[in-house]
Amino acid sequence: MHDFHLADIIYKTIMDYAAKNNLKKITKATISLGSIVEHGEEVLPENLIFNIKLLAQGGSADGLEIAVNKVSGDKWVLEDIEGE
Repeated sequence: MHDFHLADIIYKTIMDYAAKNNLKKITKATISLGSIVEHGEEVLPENLIFNIKLLAQGGSADGLEIAVNKVSGDKWVLEDIEGE
């Protein structure tokens, strides 16, 4: 569950962006992910995607498509959000 903390932060960032841009439905998010270590383990893209989708269930981002691009460094960036 070390990935869940980062997933929660990213999910909240997605929802904040959606609220500020009056998006009622979020359909896709693209994330650049560096080598991030939480609780002694590296956050893996597939675990991050799973946890973000788990957080999104039942809300305006339910069914969200998530693309994760691995990049160098030790940071993450929310590159793009699509919705209506």
